[in-house]
Amino acid sequence: MAKLEHRAVSCASSRDARRCCCFGRLQAHWAHRLQVYVPVAANHPPTCCPSVCATRSSSVRSLLFVGLCISVLLTLSGCRQRRHAPVPRDACSLLSKKDVESVQKSPVNEMKSSEHVDGTFRISQCLYTAAEFSKSISLALIQLDPHQHGARNPRDFWKERFGPYATDTERREKAETETAENDKGPAPKKIAGLGDDAYWVSNRFGGILYVLKGDAFISVGIGGTDDEATKLEKSKSLAQKALKRL
Repeated sequence: MAKLEHRAVSCASSRDARRCCCFGRLQAHWAHRLQVYVPVAANHPPTCCPSVCATRSSSVRSLLFVGLCISVLLTLSGCRQRRHAPVPRDACSLLSKKDVESVQKSPVNEMKSSEHVDGTFRISQCLYTAAEFSKSISLALIQLDPHQHGARNPRDFWKERFGPYATDTERREKAETETAENDKGPAPKKIAGLGDDAYWVSNRFGGILYVLKGDAFISVGIGGTDDEATKLEKSKSLAQKALKRL
């Protein structure tokens, strides 16, 4: 067996000339990486094979190009998946104690976070317990459960719940009449200029403000003795602050 030694790129026997020659063509670009081993006995002068080298060099470039394209596609695909995947958020991260205190004019003693999943949605809730308990505030964030793939998203729920009240006047009046006849309480009131869409739902405590943004929505419930109109304005103020952090 011929002894091998490390030497610069050169052509060996005629049988190996093609291979050596092709390496030689690449040497200009990859000289710092190439290490070619040839038999010590191969003292044949350098021989070149332009046509074969050109073909193989072209093949190498084609393979490199295909590999690059595949890498780019996989990277873009991964980016799209990450972009579409919901990022779980804690509702308590959307409003600070100072945000609530500035609206309710009462110190907040505690921020209590809770979370549950109903099989489709992930619901994060934060209770801001005020020193004057009746002035406490509840903030909820509803997102798609990141472990549920292909399930309906919060926007689908939003269309089912509020869609009938967002259409033309005739259909909206019909939906409001059906709501009253079915004893479901007052029909939701559309609130303009807040998030992607927003509704105020009255109840015996005042009401709850629902605001849609992207693929998630929040709800704000305010306690206290204020009238409904005042609670709506306070809820809108807090919702605007929360949306900036969502």
